[in-house]
Amino acid sequence: MQDKLIEFAPAKINLYLKILNKRSDNFHNILSGVTLVNLFDEIIVEDSTSFIIHYTGPFAPKNKIYRDCILEKLFTLFKIPKPNLKFTIKKNIPVQGGMGSASTNAAAMFRILDKLHIYKIKNINETVKLSADLPLFLNQKDCIVSGMGEKITEVFHPKYYFVVVKPLCNCSTKEMYELISNNQNYKINNDSFANLNEFNAGNDFESIISEEYKEISIVLNYLKSLNNVIFSRISGSGSCCYAAFKTKMEAKEAEKNLSKQFPLLWNKLVENNIRS
Repeated sequence: MQDKLIEFAPAKINLYLKILNKRSDNFHNILSGVTLVNLFDEIIVEDSTSFIIHYTGPFAPKNKIYRDCILEKLFTLFKIPKPNLKFTIKKNIPVQGGMGSASTNAAAMFRILDKLHIYKIKNINETVKLSADLPLFLNQKDCIVSGMGEKITEVFHPKYYFVVVKPLCNCSTKEMYELISNNQNYKINNDSFANLNEFNAGNDFESIISEEYKEISIVLNYLKSLNNVIFSRISGSGSCCYAAFKTKMEAKEAEKNLSKQFPLLWNKLVENNIRS
């Protein structure tokens, strides 16, 4: 291996997210429009005398390792021998924010293992057993996600500039699905989802999360009041809220006002369609 290998892991934003029903295995079928944005975690790989996973960066755990580490699970679940390498993960993406922080790291790890000829995925759909978001991050393109996350339909979402803000609270995906299971009627006519998009769909978690976490409700209401905002909502089942704008100038002005209103909260201006 070369002295150092660096793999970038992009964040995602759910432009909309609908929960269709609860499955017999207690997971859920969803429909979601997803776009990748230019906010990245970084995985740095170096030679080592043993297998090491070490976290750094603004969203790293205090002891620099997760007790419930998705990367450790990856090696165990797919029965991959642990190589004598040190993986340093710089966490720039908020954790439990609905932007795919853990899943995008796992996808990046699979890409690294492929590049190093250690392990190659035979079927992307199988990775959903580790994380429902893994197939979309392995696909690495704008898409509509359905099923439990394993069904990927490539689309081209419009260009947006997003102002993203992370309230101080965190939202566990498992807890959010439990909450919505207790509050939602899942008997939905799927025909009504034929022409869903970010303008008419929304996020089914939003009302539940806003009710559970008043801080998120306050941030969302503020984002919706910003000048020139096209739409605003939460991403995925996490606590990150965002507002979408047509131009970078409009987004910059919104970010400046947001920083004044919520000086203690992390925020970031990001954009999608960064490869076009």
